[in-house]
Amino acid sequence: MSGTGVEVGAQAARSRALAVLRLRSRALAVALLPAAVAVVLLAAGAMGHAGGGSWDVARWVVCVVAVLVLLAAAAVGLVVARARPALSPTVPIAESSAPDLYRLVRDLADRLDVPAPSAIALTPDCDSWLEDRTHPAHGASARGEAEPAAGAGGSPGDDTRGRRPASAAAPVLVIGSPFLWWMRVGELRAVLAPVVAGTGPSAHPDIAAARRFVRGLDAAVAVAAAPGRNPLARVVLGGVGRVARLLLRHCRVHAAEMERGVASAAAERAQAVDYGVRIVAQEQVGLAYAGWDRLLTRVALPAWRMGRWPSRLDAGVVSALTELSRRDRLAEGFASRLGERPACDLLEEPGSVDEAASLLAARLFHGVPAEPGPDWAPVAWQEYPDEVVDRKWRMDAARLHRVLDGLGVDHRADPAAPDSEGPTLDRVLEHLTTSPPVTQGDDPAGGGVPATAPGDAGAAPRSAAEPPERLASLFPEVAEDADEDSHGGMLAAGLTAELAREEAAAPPRPALTGQGPDDALWDDGALPLFPLQPPRTGRELLADHVTAMVCCAAVDTAGAAPGLDWLDGPALLVGGERAADLAPRVLSLVEDGDPSPLRDWLTRLGIRPEKPVRLV
Repeated sequence: MSGTGVEVGAQAARSRALAVLRLRSRALAVALLPAAVAVVLLAAGAMGHAGGGSWDVARWVVCVVAVLVLLAAAAVGLVVARARPALSPTVPIAESSAPDLYRLVRDLADRLDVPAPSAIALTPDCDSWLEDRTHPAHGASARGEAEPAAGAGGSPGDDTRGRRPASAAAPVLVIGSPFLWWMRVGELRAVLAPVVAGTGPSAHPDIAAARRFVRGLDAAVAVAAAPGRNPLARVVLGGVGRVARLLLRHCRVHAAEMERGVASAAAERAQAVDYGVRIVAQEQVGLAYAGWDRLLTRVALPAWRMGRWPSRLDAGVVSALTELSRRDRLAEGFASRLGERPACDLLEEPGSVDEAASLLAARLFHGVPAEPGPDWAPVAWQEYPDEVVDRKWRMDAARLHRVLDGLGVDHRADPAAPDSEGPTLDRVLEHLTTSPPVTQGDDPAGGGVPATAPGDAGAAPRSAAEPPERLASLFPEVAEDADEDSHGGMLAAGLTAELAREEAAAPPRPALTGQGPDDALWDDGALPLFPLQPPRTGRELLADHVTAMVCCAAVDTAGAAPGLDWLDGPALLVGGERAADLAPRVLSLVEDGDPSPLRDWLTRLGIRPEKPVRLV
């Protein structure tokens, strides 16, 4: 360990903390200055040194100003003291449910010669940090997570001799739950070393006081900006918010430099602990983040949108990264790690912890109810293909046919086919097939009748584009952006409008509640936290819906099955193998109006597009 580097970082952090505290002292001095002037004037008047009319007026004016300034300062101080700083929603881990994990963290703190964290919590994200939950406004609810952990006896074999006790003021260690499932025990220790080392600077009184001041100002700004106040409260809190923002602007640079100094000192202190392992573990951090992102956007998000939440997301991260290791030759070495002890073995009941973290992830990233209900239920991975994939395909196919009905598209793509009135894939293919109008020079009859698509001699003639007036009457919200003259432009506009109507009619997502001290972050109900996917274009929506219709036809007429790809999400299994060559054929139909590649694919696999499919 480089003692010089640690001291330099700690000294820089302390100097910046003192700068923040000096700013707080200056603000207090400014608030007390009118009162001090008033005391001097009153004392001078009582002693007969400042008598007369002008001095009396000055005394009254200064006293009134002093009272107003003191009241304003008291209001600001009260809001700063009572406002609850935002805390990250987490899953608390008591020591009785993870004695080995607590033992690992305490041993790590002993090796680093720093105070042990007061408690451990998990976050459904790929990050780890220390979080101070000792603000007076949090009260016992914030400390409630630490009390069971600090008071539990742990396993019978625990040896407390020589162990550095967890300080009541020590921050909580927040660990990313994907790390516990993907990383091995040694890798987790190496990744947590610089994080746990941060408890040393956090214990310094100047740094702790500066952090409390900054977090109190930040909480005061949030309180002042909260909606739903009466006019008087809005005026008072508006002034408090302006003062808090002014103080924040002046101490922002010092606070940022203080945190950099703390991080530098912690990193230098952690150099002596598992340095070689930490280099390898950092690769696992990036890999875990990549797998977690793919799992959320391509696997969890479709389930959340349908009212289902995968109950073992962290276990899914392991499956996704194992599949990535199998596919990517550069990741071959990662698969050999799976024989070592995973960090989730440090938990007594990893399954229940994974379920709690998975539910919190759904609430954070999508905004869902806290408790299961008829429209919100957990789903196991073995049930995912039937409960999510197949249901999603049929819902998309039903939406596609509803839009076709609204456009007045005939059900009978082939009038001679049996059951031609049902929802068939042929209906979609015929509507999207290019049918350029034939000029008199091309038409032997000279009538200018639109030609049929190649290979569809029995299809009814149709025009190349639907009337723009019909598009405007059906979908006024998207008619201006639609390209009526392009293949499927009207259908894509209809799907966009239909999805917008469904989202508008859906009940609002509830705010995150029931997390004790974490509630303050979500009082405004602004969920979800982050958009997992950018808005999709009309063409992308159309391609997704056509793909869903093809998959429904494959399942109903060719014995295919819905499946789950850990990296790509919903997948069509034909003969037990994933049909990976469907997407380019659908794009050929949607973008070029050419159905030939898709029809050849359907014929090769024995899928009958003229047969009706089952919808929901």
